[in-house]
Amino acid sequence: MPTAVALARDAFARRSWGEALAAFSEAAENGDIDAVDHERRGVCAYLVGADDDCVAAMEAAQAAYLGAGEPAEAARCRFWLAFSLMMRGQMAPAVGWLGRAEDLIAEHGLDCAAAGYVLVPAALRALDSGDPQAASDMAVRVSEIGARFDDPDLEAFGNLGHGQALLAMGDAVGGTAQLDDVMVSVTAGEVGPIVSGVVYCAVILECMGVFDLRRAAEWTEALSAWCDDQPDLVPYRGQCMVHRSQLAQVSGDWPDAINTIEQACERLTDPPHPALGLAYYQQAELHRLLGDLDEAERGYRRASGKGHEPMPGLALLQVARGDVDAAVASIQRALDEVGDPVGRPALLSAAVDVLLAAGDIEAANDAADELATVAAGTPSPVLEAMAAHAASAVLIALGAPRDALTGLRHAASIWRSLQMPYDSARTSVLVARACAGLGDRAGAALEFDNAADAFARLGAGPDRDRLDSVRAELLEASQPPADGVQLSARECEVLVHVAAGATNRQIADELTISQHTVGRHLENIFAKIGVSSRAAATAWAYEHDLL
Repeated sequence: MPTAVALARDAFARRSWGEALAAFSEAAENGDIDAVDHERRGVCAYLVGADDDCVAAMEAAQAAYLGAGEPAEAARCRFWLAFSLMMRGQMAPAVGWLGRAEDLIAEHGLDCAAAGYVLVPAALRALDSGDPQAASDMAVRVSEIGARFDDPDLEAFGNLGHGQALLAMGDAVGGTAQLDDVMVSVTAGEVGPIVSGVVYCAVILECMGVFDLRRAAEWTEALSAWCDDQPDLVPYRGQCMVHRSQLAQVSGDWPDAINTIEQACERLTDPPHPALGLAYYQQAELHRLLGDLDEAERGYRRASGKGHEPMPGLALLQVARGDVDAAVASIQRALDEVGDPVGRPALLSAAVDVLLAAGDIEAANDAADELATVAAGTPSPVLEAMAAHAASAVLIALGAPRDALTGLRHAASIWRSLQMPYDSARTSVLVARACAGLGDRAGAALEFDNAADAFARLGAGPDRDRLDSVRAELLEASQPPADGVQLSARECEVLVHVAAGATNRQIADELTISQHTVGRHLENIFAKIGVSSRAAATAWAYEHDLL
């Protein structure tokens, strides 16, 4: 009859983690277990969410390795002890065990894989503190140590960190290529189960961060299949579900997105998982889009409480509630804090909406320009469409609807190709506004209808309500005067000041806009009414009873 340890090893090889843990635990009680099997018991415990058992098993493993005269292996187990404690949020004991691993390496003068493992937290700290170059240098060292000691887990950690650092430095092409490379080692089965799960989740998170939704969807599907092959797995299922909810939201299946994120929050809550803040944020986003603003606010607060930045969603919620000044302060604070290119695009896109709502066209234009610069340095069609949409929104605010239509048509084409109905509908609203500004009432009505139908299908109540009021206002305002010229409200304001003899500087001060913006308005006015001087514009204004 096979011994408990033999049964445990067999179950471990089959990735039946719960069965293996039970058998290893029985063997440990009988004293029939060595250091390697204690370590395997710790791996099993981690994978089924038995955190206390994981810590106990890894403590036993490092002690057994020391007793067997293998300090290098003991140091490596001390790293995994620290890792498991970090994932539980128990930072003080985690730092203690990491320090003990470093002490053991120094005491014995070890040149070993453990010397690479203890660099991993330092690389992460450098990345989090805004020093991606230092993080990249350490990650490359980790990879080199992993290759030298034939440790695929360590090499994968290093390659992952290198890819993340490249993305943080703005190298989207190099960063995603590096992440693809590490994923090959995972999908080929070269990497252990704990590191495989870490890499899956980290890579998907990075893909979502740079709006590479195609890669994110592919790797989320792969992670889901990987989890399904191991029914006992606990740590990674919840985060996988968060990403599935995000992708369902993007594709327009909001009921599935809601159902999935509710399950994710429940799964990640007990015990609290590092991805819980992200889950709460995603849940809040869906509530905001559906119009449950109170529940959305609670969700953003819960996300913040778990260490996840609630921007830009909270700022957009403030705009929805009419508190535009608070929204401006919130989004500006977030932009001031986040300097890396990965974290800025979503903030910049929201900032354009917030600043336009506040009437600060110049600041909105600056945000749109920066977003365009970021998008130009990436292969992401999503960022390309976001930048085109933002720039066009600013052009409409500046009274240049004809110029805006080029970017809007391009953005709409991308949204349709990616099957992103909500973003497509938002762009249709801008197309309608541009058409109305050009006096094309029929074209505006068609685009408004397209957007209204999409918002209704999605359940985007707040967007539908705003659309109704904007539609009524714009289509009524787009009735052209007898000679076919249509000026925007802001252009009329500028023209009135010009007729009163004000300079560009005086107009800028009066309307709280920049002189550059005043000049742009004047260019548009002159082009629309067919004049080339301020005097002729003044005469036109008198002729059309604007004064």
